[in-house]
Amino acid sequence: MAAATDDNALQYHSRRMRRIVRLFRLEPASGALMLTAIGLALIAANSPAAAYYRLLHHANLHFRIGALILEGPLVFWINEGLMVFFFLLVGLEIKRQSIEGPLARPKSAALSVFAAIGGMAVPALIYILLNLQDAIAIRGWAIPMATDIVLALGILSLLGDRIPANLRIFLTAFAIFDDIGSVIVIGAFYGGEIDIALLLVSCLVTTGLFLMNRFDIRRLRYYGMIGFALWALMLESGLTASLAGIVIAFSIPMRPSGDALSSPLRELERRLHPWVILAIIPVFAFFNSGISMETLPAHALAGGAVSGIVLGLFLGKQIGIFAATWLAVRSGLAELPEGISWIQIYGVAVLGGIGFTMSLFVASLAFGGGTIAAPAKFAILAASGASAIIGFAVLYFSSSRRHST
Repeated sequence: MAAATDDNALQYHSRRMRRIVRLFRLEPASGALMLTAIGLALIAANSPAAAYYRLLHHANLHFRIGALILEGPLVFWINEGLMVFFFLLVGLEIKRQSIEGPLARPKSAALSVFAAIGGMAVPALIYILLNLQDAIAIRGWAIPMATDIVLALGILSLLGDRIPANLRIFLTAFAIFDDIGSVIVIGAFYGGEIDIALLLVSCLVTTGLFLMNRFDIRRLRYYGMIGFALWALMLESGLTASLAGIVIAFSIPMRPSGDALSSPLRELERRLHPWVILAIIPVFAFFNSGISMETLPAHALAGGAVSGIVLGLFLGKQIGIFAATWLAVRSGLAELPEGISWIQIYGVAVLGGIGFTMSLFVASLAFGGGTIAAPAKFAILAASGASAIIGFAVLYFSSSRRHST
């Protein structure tokens, strides 16, 4: 009996190691696909194919489910439909890490919490100070708060074994807390007019999801059916429907049952991860980063929204993350992970300025198709690109010096 238990444990840990290796192989591929999608979108929006790109972008689709009719342009369904799977994956990662990962250990989590808070507060403050007098631009205050965990980890993975594992864990952890903060902000500040009746029904459906967890219902198809109903209700109620993914994720059972080596949550995360990072995020990038240079006059690029995003992501992120981390360690509230230097913390703080996916999502909610939308997206691309290049350079050269001594 003991031997069988040991074999199960070995198989479980072997599967976990294979999963970790697989994920780090997928991240660079996802980053390459995203960059390709951005490049294709920019070419399409600034070439003779621009009319076809706009036609595809705004193609009207409608779905009917009984008496319920859902209608909107293709980009709307990508942002509110496909992106629900992105948020579902984010929620699964948050739940798993908070139960069995570094977020479950207070000392390990504390450093990441402080880094995330600093990395959200300073960029938002910079943006707000630059746009206090502009009633339209101020709506984008949350755009520079986010870190794109997929792209940031993709850049980090290019450095291979130069980078200690603890640094990857730190980046992953503070980006997860960053995602939690972004989700809360999106839910609280970027919904439309709320239909109270539908909101109450959504709450009842959410309760049903967690009761399924409580009574140990483990078939994912049931969570999928109830989760779809929740998404449709949130869409019609005026909430940001894609956030239904977070609610669904938190309701999925985490613990294995009986002699099973996996669990519904781990199984769903394993299946979902490649689809999200290799398909859904590149599709989102293609439809949200096609900026026509004709819509970028000089006065728009000199506006407060562009300055707030660029300075918030590129400077605010690195200042906020590094300063909050330093204060947490100096005050004794957290500890610097073993094998990590302060210059490497700074390099990761610069990578925190890669706001791409979540920042574009917030920009679409804040500005829609308004005149500020295109300059804001350009600013996100520029600041994220600068953060990726400078962060990579800092980590590359600091790691080279560390290994040469």
